[in-house]
Amino acid sequence: MFTFRMKDDPGANFGELLKRAGLSPFDGVRDATTLTVPHATTCVAVRCNGGVVMGGDRRATSGNLISHREMEKVVQADHFSGVAIAGAAGQAMEMVKLFQLQIEHYEKVEGMNLSLDGKANQLSMFVRNNLPAAMQGLMVVPIFAGYDESAGVGRLWDYDATGGRYEERDFVATGSGSLHAGAVLRVQWRRDLASIDAVKLVARALWEAADADSATGGPDVNRGIYPTVATITRDGFKPVPNAELAPIYEEIRDEARSR
Repeated sequence: MFTFRMKDDPGANFGELLKRAGLSPFDGVRDATTLTVPHATTCVAVRCNGGVVMGGDRRATSGNLISHREMEKVVQADHFSGVAIAGAAGQAMEMVKLFQLQIEHYEKVEGMNLSLDGKANQLSMFVRNNLPAAMQGLMVVPIFAGYDESAGVGRLWDYDATGGRYEERDFVATGSGSLHAGAVLRVQWRRDLASIDAVKLVARALWEAADADSATGGPDVNRGIYPTVATITRDGFKPVPNAELAPIYEEIRDEARSR
């Protein structure tokens, strides 16, 4: 147990609590530029009618090798929000776990839910705290998205390595395949997308990214591995099951063959 004097009490800030207790995982990182660590790659998010759809491929790479084929890059933060991760896989997973704890810690200390803007700010703090590791080659660049209960709409943010956060009004892509995925989103996204159409658009963006970027994994039918896709609406965070993704990717594959 840790105790603090009144003036040193970190309050509802879980990240500051870890730092003052000397437990921050982002401190003391040594040079990692010579390490070959697994990296998560392409993630996207789009706004649609009534919420947001997030998606990410499942491949993690270590240099020119595939280190993992079933990595989950789209993670539920709480009931109404989610995080998609790209970058150094270990750092990203640790960051998401601490972010989830931060949300729970705030709600227990303050006795109320943190606003969606507040959650985006808190994630920004964790990204900023990771800057020493990012400068040593362990960069993490997440996407944060959620359903804003007060406004009744979906919202999404992307970040840079310094913790800068930027709210996007339509869509966002990050990771090694973001150029190709973003091009698909830019051409096909429209403001009145229904949720199912947004799921299909995210699936197509990840397909095209995998087709052009070796670090991005496409659907692996033989192993039954499909990208992770989730919707976030007033009903909360809901992963799209593989049984629904499979026919979507079959349609995309048939169209690609016809071309």
